[in-house]
Amino acid sequence: MRTQLIDASRAHYQAHVDKHRINVEVMLSNPTAIHEHSDIMDAIEKEIAYIAEYMDKLEALNKYFSN
Repeated sequence: MRTQLIDASRAHYQAHVDKHRINVEVMLSNPTAIHEHSDIMDAIEKEIAYIAEYMDKLEALNKYFSN
């Protein structure tokens, strides 16, 4: 059970990293595709902050709860 919980958490965090990375890629390749973001730099910065948050969680998980 412990291993399954750790693996599920790892997959969850990695999926969030991937999601926010893709959001940045979309914004970089076509900034006009996101109409609700009038400040594209601010929107990208927010996505990068989400990436950093989930990368920190992944790092902590791997450091303290590695299998």
